[in-house]
Amino acid sequence: MKKKVYFAGSIRGGRSDASLYHEMIECIKETDIVLTEHVGDLSRSVFEQNYGVEKQIYDQDTAWLREADLLIAECTNPSLGVGYELAYAERFNVPCYVFYRKKDTHLSAMIKGDSYYTIIPYETKEEVFAKIREILKK
Repeated sequence: MKKKVYFAGSIRGGRSDASLYHEMIECIKETDIVLTEHVGDLSRSVFEQNYGVEKQIYDQDTAWLREADLLIAECTNPSLGVGYELAYAERFNVPCYVFYRKKDTHLSAMIKGDSYYTIIPYETKEEVFAKIREILKK
């Protein structure tokens, strides 16, 4: 049975890794379902004028988090929303895998220090894709 994966990555916090998010989502979709494909939408901008729909975004995202079999987050670009999603997923016992490029960021101590999360530092995209495939085989 296909897993439902909640993919988390920065939107309003910055879109510098949007192409990587897209590639990670495509990798997940090789075998499983991504509930949050919009995170990898290359046309999305931090400047989108969808402010005012925050309640709908919150309701949809938290429903997806409760439905998810696991969460995969790319956390190189710090994001308040992704931090919240990680904490929310932990509250509902959703397994969480946190990726970050170790040369480009120092992951938050609040994330790194929480033993609930599986922290995955990486250097290359190939490492990311191999690890995603390994996680999804579990």
